[in-house]
Formats: sequence, C-alpha cells, structure tokens
Amino acid sequence: MDSKTIVITGASDGVGAEAARQLHHHGHRVVVVGRSPHKTNAIGDELGVDRHVADFSRLADVRRVASDLQNAHPTIDVLANNAGGIFGDPTKTEDGFDVTFQVNHLAPFLLTHLLLDTLTASTASVIQTSSAGARLFGKVVLDDLEHDRDFTPQRAYGTAKLDNILFTQELHRRFHGQGISAAAFHPGTVASGFASNSGNFVQRMYGSRIARRLMTTPQKAAGQLVWLAEGRPGTDWLSGAYYEKRKPAKRTHPQTRDENISRQLWDRSEQMLSLPPNLGKTTNA
Repeated sequence: MDSKTIVITGASDGVGAEAARQLHHHGHRVVVVGRSPHKTNAIGDELGVDRHVADFSRLADVRRVASDLQNAHPTIDVLANNAGGIFGDPTKTEDGFDVTFQVNHLAPFLLTHLLLDTLTASTASVIQTSSAGARLFGKVVLDDLEHDRDFTPQRAYGTAKLDNILFTQELHRRFHGQGISAAAFHPGTVASGFASNSGNFVQRMYGSRIARRLMTTPQKAAGQLVWLAEGRPGTDWLSGAYYEKRKPAKRTHPQTRDENISRQLWDRSEQMLSLPPNLGKTTNA
C-alpha cells in the first residue's frame, strides 16, 4: 500500500487518536490536529508525528492551522474532518455562531475550503465523521441553521451531523471532477469522552456503565475512518456517499435526497464565513 499524508482533526483523543495510531502503524505520514495542547502533543510525541493545536470554536485558529498545514505539507492525500461534539445550552462563540454548529460544520467547511488548492492538486479524499444522530435528531432549516428558535443540544448536534453529510454530497458534486473524493461515515456509539460537557441526557447515557458496555470501542470505531482513508475511491468506496459499518447507509435523512438543500447549505455557509461566492459551481457526479 502506498504511503499517504493524512491529516486528522479531533485527533487528540477518542476515535481520532486511535485512527492516527492505526494509520501510523500502517506506515502513513499522519498529521494530528487537536484542541488540547497537552493531549495533542502527547499523541504527537507518542507517534513521533507532526501536530497542530487548534480550537474549532475559534475560526482564527482554523485559518491559522490551514495556513500551517499548507506550508508544511504540499501534498495532503486525506483530510479527515473528525473534530466535533455535542454541547450543552446554546452558546455563541467569539465568532458569533452557535458552538455546536461552528465546531461540527462551519469549522471543517472553512478548513476544507482553505485547503482546496492543496486537496485538488493532491487528488485527495475528504472524510467527514458524521453520526446516525443526523437521521434521528437533525433537520436543516435554511433560515435558522443554528436552531435559535427551537434549540436543544441533541437537535443542534443532529443537524450539524446532517450538515456533514450534505456537505460531503455537495463537495462531491462540485469538486469530484477536479479530483476530490468525499465520504461521510457513522463511527457507531463509541465509549469515549464524547458528550462529557453536554449537560443533558446524552452525557448521562455516555456516562452510564451499563450503556458503555453496549458501545463500541474507539479502536473499532476508528477502523471505519482507517478503511476510508486507505481505500481507493471508486473501487473500495463511492464518493459522495454516507457509510455505516463500511456500507452505504440504507436509512438516511430525507433531506439528503434533496440536492437543493445541500446546495443552499453550501452557499449559506460561504456567506456566513465571508468566503468568495459561487465556489465550485461546476457539477461533476
């Protein structure tokens, strides 16, 4: 297997850290990005790999790390947008967005956009860690993307994970013809530190000893990210698809079948981030 340069966000703990370990063990050039300086440096030191610290609740951090990645890595074969989480009461970031919406959707959208030149030149794969919560709790309302009118932590999280799938589909439509492949996946319900700061029933569930016995391990969950990162788009997996257990999901949210929703979400995200409009208008399925 050819060695790849693989950037993983949210790699300081949980699924991201385990994926970094497995991919490094397989001989790939892994680059870890994490929020916690201590944890990110720890996994970087453990593996002897390049590491970058960025808090996705600050878009200035996203812009900085994108610049650092471009300068350090002229080729990026895989960008794994794995960072995310569910949070508690509605909280605005210093950028003015809901923290759940920003960390799970806007930040990886911005990072991908800023790296597009490198990604297209590298004929890269862009992988989004989504969730079955998209189907269970999510609903994109184009004039209320942050659920200011009906906020609950699980609704905000489910919609952000639905945003990940819609972003994957639209990235494929706009840029597959230029060499980029994209996939989203559900890692399973993972026994990790996920939801530890959400302050709701999800936190209680993840903290339950009984429930954790039924969950998958970060090691097993990371296997799906590793499979997509090492796989060949068009042969091992289909670009633009959402995967569960290494197969295209049989049950998906109805909005994932509406190309107009994904297009408008993309355009609205560009506007919110003050990015150049009409990016990648050419559609190539």
